[in-house]
Amino acid sequence: MTMDMMKKVPVREQDPKVRAANFDEVCLGYNKEEAEAEAQRCLNCKRPFCVQGCPVSIDIPGFIAKVKEGDVEGAYNVISQSSALPAICGRVCPQESQCEGKCVRGIKGEAVSIGKLERYVADTAREMGIRPVVTAEKKGKKVAVIGSGPAGLTCAGDLARMGYDVTIFEALHKAGGVLVYGIPEFRLPKDAVVEKEIENVKALGVKIETDVVIGKSVTVDGLMKDEGFDAVFIGSGAGLPRFMNIPGEQAMGVFSANEYLTRSNLMKAFREDSRTPIMRAKKAVVVGGGNVAMDAARTALRLGAEVHIVYRRSEAELPARKEEVEHAKQEGIIFDLLTNPVEIHADENGWVKGITCIRMELGEPDASGRRSPVPVEGSEFYIECDAVIMSLGTSPNPLISSTTEGLDINRRKCIVADEANGQTSKPGVFAGGDAVTGAATVILAMGAGKAAAKGIDEYLSNK
Repeated sequence: MTMDMMKKVPVREQDPKVRAANFDEVCLGYNKEEAEAEAQRCLNCKRPFCVQGCPVSIDIPGFIAKVKEGDVEGAYNVISQSSALPAICGRVCPQESQCEGKCVRGIKGEAVSIGKLERYVADTAREMGIRPVVTAEKKGKKVAVIGSGPAGLTCAGDLARMGYDVTIFEALHKAGGVLVYGIPEFRLPKDAVVEKEIENVKALGVKIETDVVIGKSVTVDGLMKDEGFDAVFIGSGAGLPRFMNIPGEQAMGVFSANEYLTRSNLMKAFREDSRTPIMRAKKAVVVGGGNVAMDAARTALRLGAEVHIVYRRSEAELPARKEEVEHAKQEGIIFDLLTNPVEIHADENGWVKGITCIRMELGEPDASGRRSPVPVEGSEFYIECDAVIMSLGTSPNPLISSTTEGLDINRRKCIVADEANGQTSKPGVFAGGDAVTGAATVILAMGAGKAAAKGIDEYLSNK
């Protein structure tokens, strides 16, 4: 196979026309030959900047070198030292702005497909039945982890590897947090991928208790005082949706992306035999431009709708991953950019019938350096639709912070925690992920879980 070393080995995908009508995974990943060819492109740099770009510091050249040799088990063991969820990260990480964004190969040509190689290793290891192993001696100390999303799973996995006795408490009936309720099947298969990686975390000795709402059935103080946990990690995520507070937002047929995606992903409403109701719109408007907006739009499309994404900035400012935007466009989703909703209209029965939007233009940069959108006077127009899905970000649910004495939160209701070690204002209580940062990425939550595991180990070792 002769290849241009400056270009990535292309990855196979389902045809857009076919996949727009199913919930099967869009990206098909590399096979052995493709992965080994792509691995050849890695320059094995002496100072690997890609590792600095990875929030969990995977030894990227190390695992790719094993792929080159055809040693999948060796590659998996290298990744496992740093990441408990490689099959998930290989699929949903924004590699282009992290590891691949720092890849030296990418200066003159295309970066090495680090994410697709990670996915190949994790998927192949799973098919071979390879599991992570624990070698540490038992420490005889108990740690509670609240939330089984990426932050909680990572923190629990790392602590179990160090020899701690770890129990995860999950509010929903299924473990996985945002990985199961937020990200659709066509990006992240639940049974084949998420379920199996959670089983790997359990194989490290981690116990998971579902249907436990911390702050209701038991408090953080209760875990420490009554249940004998020596430390607690809060990785409860950001599940509280934001709305625009515009007229008509109370109409039926207006959803938060959170609710809409949870019905489809966690409750499997997309299946013909599902008992969970979901709005199968004829024409849906999704408000927002992040990955969650793309997920909601592509879900609505698969459920039979014509879909418009309404976003107040231009394409250059879309916060979603490039790959997600490309996939959405290929599938026929319509982008109404530099557009902002001002009012939602309902029919006589209270159901959405349309939305009035206004055109925007980009003005001066704001504090974050992004140019602020400004309405163009007199440019209002109407879009007929029967569903509006609000995807404007989420904030942490205040349940835990409001029932835990001595736990500081900031004005956005996020828990205040030290980025280096996850320590909060309350001794023995650590936090990380979206509960601290507000809605962010899976890998940043994992990085926070990792930092907190180290922080908890230091705290308990010195206690």
